[in-house]
Amino acid sequence: MAAKPGERRLQILQTLASMLENPRGDKVTTAALAARLDVSEAALYRHFASKAQMFEGLIEFIETTLFSLVNKIQSETADGVSQAEQIVAMLTGFAEKNPGMTRVLIGDALVSEDERLQVRMNQVYDRIEAALRQSLRTAQMGNAWHGDPSADSAALLAYVVGRWTLFAKSGFKRLPLANWDAERKFLFD
Repeated sequence: MAAKPGERRLQILQTLASMLENPRGDKVTTAALAARLDVSEAALYRHFASKAQMFEGLIEFIETTLFSLVNKIQSETADGVSQAEQIVAMLTGFAEKNPGMTRVLIGDALVSEDERLQVRMNQVYDRIEAALRQSLRTAQMGNAWHGDPSADSAALLAYVVGRWTLFAKSGFKRLPLANWDAERKFLFD
């Protein structure tokens, strides 16, 4: 029975993401990916023109997922501070649920790959920071935030990236949300 269009592509991306969950952070090769899928490397290249394109697929999944959730939070929550809190919690929770994707988020998995991949991840960071800045501006307009939305959104992004990095570098043992209640108070109260 033939696979539906896109099904094999999705399977390749899911397998790549699961291979990135290795706590040792080994570099994933197309040979290892093909072996895990029990296909030839040529079969991988029927679905993706390059390994970089496979990583672009993961980045696209990350972007789509994160920003659909950011948009949902911002449209369903009027309070800007609450929006920012929920966005930060969602970003750290996403990493906790997707360890392999965390290695992509922090650029670990992109080392030695095409530099355009890290440029694309930097654009994701910029979009996250812009969303946080917008939420803090909303809070400031409602007199609920008295800081500088630009500086504070940069600090919140640094917090998130720091939590992602600690999670990945600890072999996925230091959970990003482990101390969220205390850290939330420090960041937002």
